Amino acid sequence: MKIKIYAIAKKQNNHNEFMAYIKQFGVKLEVIDIFNANIQKAHKTSPNEARISYTKEFERFINKNAMNIALHPNGKIVDSYELSDMMKNSQEVNFFIGGAFGFEERFLKQTKPISLSKLTFSHKIVKIILCEQIFRTLCIINNHPYHRK
Repeated sequence: MKIKIYAIAKKQNNHNEFMAYIKQFGVKLEVIDIFNANIQKAHKTSPNEARISYTKEFERFINKNAMNIALHPNGKIVDSYELSDMMKNSQEVNFFIGGAFGFEERFLKQTKPISLSKLTFSHKIVKIILCEQIFRTLCIINNHPYHRK
């Protein structure tokens, strides 16, 4: 299984601990932070232009044969078991973390929107939480004792 996390954020490596844990399951996890001049310019123009710029960046990574999941505050709140059910039969899973202004509806229709919480977190924290949940999900799928009921 290949898992990629795409985030509209400046480069951060605060999730490396979980990347090592995930590797034990034969899963390749890659985190791609995207924040370029087009996004920076759009942020200064308007929230709508910012969302459009996120879609332009993210759409090139949508794979119709993969499970594409957008983290969105209005997405379905799932527990670790539901997330493991979503991922267990997928060879490729892509997670998308939007920028400060969220996602365009057009992009959300190409993904399965989920919410990690009703709380708002910084990108730095969201990536750590998501990496931990990916590890927990793989533990559930592989009957590893890390996740206990």
